[in-house]
Amino acid sequence: MQLEHQGESDATPRSATGFWGWLNHRTGLDDLLRTALYEPIPGGARFAYIFGSGLLFIFLSQIITGVFLALYYVPSADHAHTTVSYITKAVTAGSFLRSLHAYGASAMVIVLLLHLSQTYIYGAYKGRRELLWLSGCVLFGLVMAMAFTGYLLPWDQRAYFATAVGTNAVSEIPWIGESIKRLLRGGTEMGTLTISRFFVAHVFFVPALIFALIASHIFLFRKAGAAGPFNEDPYDPKQKPELFYPRQVLMDLSLTALLIIGLGVLCFFVPMQLGPPANPADTQYIPRPEWYYLAIFQWLKYWHGAASIIGVLVIPTILVLAVLTLPFLDRSVERRPWKRPAAMGGYAFVLFSLVGLGLRSQYLDRHEPGVAQQLAKQKIEEAEYMRKPFEPELSSVSLAAENVLLADPLAAKGKAIFEAQSCNACHGDGGVGTAAAPALVGIATRLSSDQLAELFKHPTAKMNAGGMPPIDLPADDLKALIAYVESLK
Repeated sequence: MQLEHQGESDATPRSATGFWGWLNHRTGLDDLLRTALYEPIPGGARFAYIFGSGLLFIFLSQIITGVFLALYYVPSADHAHTTVSYITKAVTAGSFLRSLHAYGASAMVIVLLLHLSQTYIYGAYKGRRELLWLSGCVLFGLVMAMAFTGYLLPWDQRAYFATAVGTNAVSEIPWIGESIKRLLRGGTEMGTLTISRFFVAHVFFVPALIFALIASHIFLFRKAGAAGPFNEDPYDPKQKPELFYPRQVLMDLSLTALLIIGLGVLCFFVPMQLGPPANPADTQYIPRPEWYYLAIFQWLKYWHGAASIIGVLVIPTILVLAVLTLPFLDRSVERRPWKRPAAMGGYAFVLFSLVGLGLRSQYLDRHEPGVAQQLAKQKIEEAEYMRKPFEPELSSVSLAAENVLLADPLAAKGKAIFEAQSCNACHGDGGVGTAAAPALVGIATRLSSDQLAELFKHPTAKMNAGGMPPIDLPADDLKALIAYVESLK
């Protein structure tokens, strides 16, 4: 009895002293870690079980990168694209951070599909795991909702028109489609209310539901226990178990490391593109959704008029109900894939149908007259926009200049001289530029104070031809004018 107690005591971490001991006595972290790390896995650790931990890592990465992006983002039709452009072109590592968030969404969909596929193929939904399966399916729907709501936020051409197509597709649902469309858009047209609603859903509502479902999913998983390999009894596991730590932890970390390296390399060498601002009046733009919605996009092309109720409502509803009720319909204890031909045949049919629809959509884009040329033109426009330097909104330039004036009396005096000399008549208020004269914003980054003074006193021939007269001012006034022009950043 004493030896048994001694062995159990040795296996328990001792943390009764120091800061960790103080923290442990008040939080019970040792018990929490023991519960998390010492989960028995029937049949031992396997690489097939790594996708759940990978999903959790990607979700946390999405939350962290999303918080940093939200620090700059303004959810309105007037400012959304400008703020995303500022993040991409002006913020240090902003393009990398935005790419990490955008590519992370695709990575999350891929890993989630792998996780659901592994669960289905292994028959891990059997054996009192009905609620675990249902929570996983709901999580899949929420992840797709996160991807859909986040796609609009850049408010560029691609985001605007793809979301317009998506919300129009919702309106095809009989009886309630138009009401859902108006709810999503905040009216009949897309604008600031649409961005605001998508932003709230993407940043607050859907993540809150995902947090709740993840907690429920983990609780239900620990309650039911790991299902083990596909030759294990789902109700009464008999194979020798192995603790989650250390082998399974190391296997999970290998996927995490692969995701970090893969996403980092992808974001560095192939940053996410941002296109020109949304222009609802552009009738030539051809929208295309992200790859994970491409199959649905192609599917909806085949249903029109009265037949849309079958393709948009009946068939998807039957498929969703079949997936959700799978643990209740398949009650056998058999989990080996080759012994479940009906289940595996259904999985293969759905998988190949989705892949086939996506490939069909891409094939048509390459071969339909005019479509390939227009899509190529749109990519060129995106690349050209990415090469342009960041252009702030005129109101932002004026506000920044006013803030500088408050802190610099010399620049404030220069502004008065700028207006007294009627410089704003040609160069615009705040030096933002007009059709008559170029912008003065940022000119101090190219010319020194002495060069500006020389240019004001002796304009070039081109400036004279444009109506720019020499500026003859006392030295103090000229210095103040130069200080004001240098404040226009």
